Amino acid sequence: MAHVRRFDHIGITVADLDAATAFFVGLGLEIEGTGSVEGEFVETVCGIPGARCEIAMLRPPDGGSRLELSSFVTPDHVPGSPAPMANEIGLRNVSFEVVDLDAAVAAVAADGYGLVAGIGEYEHSVRMAYVRGPEGIIVSLFEQLG
Repeated sequence: MAHVRRFDHIGITVADLDAATAFFVGLGLEIEGTGSVEGEFVETVCGIPGARCEIAMLRPPDGGSRLELSSFVTPDHVPGSPAPMANEIGLRNVSFEVVDLDAAVAAVAADGYGLVAGIGEYEHSVRMAYVRGPEGIIVSLFEQLG
């Protein structure tokens, strides 16, 4: 019996919710909703007594799976690695298909975010780059060729 019905969202905890939200909105995601969560529910799910967090739920223009950004108000967030690499254990990257990879890379560069390394092309079918977003989040941007 299959337990999973559908893929719903990826959640990323950040320190600066506004900056992270602006980054992903700049890539083309849309804000579906914002709010805060506290009390018994979040304490039970997260296992953190006194937890309160602010949340922004983002979605791609096509209405696909969503991205949840959350920032803990209490207790204070615990910093992760400031510049994680793809081989570190944990969330590797968040990936988005873009219409024009060069334009997307230029747009995030204009906001101060850069490439992890370079732009690669795989068998004349896809071009891809890792961008280091806010708080070290690796964002994979790819463009289908042909």
